[in-house]
Amino acid sequence: MSRLSPSPQTPPWPLHNEEDFEGMRRAGQLAASCLDMLTREVVPGVDTLTLDRLAREFVLDHGAVSATIGYRGYRHALCISPNHVICHGIPGQKPINGKPLREGDIANIDVTVVLDGWHGDTSRMYTLDPISVKAQRLVDVTFECLWKGIDTVRPGATLRDIGQAIQSHAESAGFSVVRDFCGHGLGRAFHNAPNVVHYGEVKDHLGRTQTTPDTPLTEGMFFTIEPMINAGKPDVRMLKDGWTAVTRDRSLTAQFEHSLGVTADGVDVFTRSPEGLDRPPYGAS
Repeated sequence: MSRLSPSPQTPPWPLHNEEDFEGMRRAGQLAASCLDMLTREVVPGVDTLTLDRLAREFVLDHGAVSATIGYRGYRHALCISPNHVICHGIPGQKPINGKPLREGDIANIDVTVVLDGWHGDTSRMYTLDPISVKAQRLVDVTFECLWKGIDTVRPGATLRDIGQAIQSHAESAGFSVVRDFCGHGLGRAFHNAPNVVHYGEVKDHLGRTQTTPDTPLTEGMFFTIEPMINAGKPDVRMLKDGWTAVTRDRSLTAQFEHSLGVTADGVDVFTRSPEGLDRPPYGAS
C-alpha cells in the first residue's frame, strides 16, 4: 500500500492491453502462491524473520524478485503486521521485536513480487487460533470490505464507489476505516496513480465533509484495493523507524489486499489464491 499523498486523480495513467493483463496474472498468481505457502508456516512459535526468509527464497526460486527489498531502503521481502500494527511491520523489529507469533494473534502478511517486469501485490490475514470473537469478527468484516469494493469495479463506476462501499460496510459493523493509507495504481511500476482510498466521505477537523474524487474507472486500469479496518478509531501513529504504522488507541486492525484490472464488463482479480486460501481460518494443509 502507499501513504496517502498528492496524486493525479484524473488521467493520464497507463491503460493496458490483453498481453499486459496476462503478465499481471502471472505476477499476481506467484504472489498469491507465496502467501499460500506461508499458511503452513504461520503457527504459534514461528518468528517473523523465518517467515521473511521463506518468502524471499520462494520468490527467487520461482524466477522473480521481491519488489520491497531495497525499496526506499527497506530490507525485507515481507511486511508482517500483527494485532495493532496497521501496516509495514518490519520482520524482526519493534513492535514485533523478534518475538515469535503467539496463539491468539492475528497478523497481516503483505508480499509484492516482480515477475518479467510486472508487479504482483497482495496481502492476507492469518489467525493463530484460537482468537477472540472480536478479532474473528474484525477479520471477517475486513475480508467482506475488500470484496464490497471489488464488486463495484467496472467501467463507468468510480473510485468513490469503491471507497463508499467499503466505508459503509465497515462502519455498519461498528469498525472504522484507516484514512492515512490507500490502494494505488501498479503494473510495470510498484506505485502509480491513482490513489484508491477506502472511504467515500469523511469530516475534517472543522466538521466539514470531504468526499473522495468521483474519478471514473476505465477498461485497462490496474490498481490495488487494500482496506485497513480498525476495531477502534481510525487514527494512526507512525513509529520512529519511519515504516511501521500502528493504531493510536492500540485497537486491533486487519487488512486484505488484491491487485486487479478493469475489464470491458467488470474486473479481473490477479491475486486470488491458487489453493483457495483467500481467507482464514485456513486449516491444516
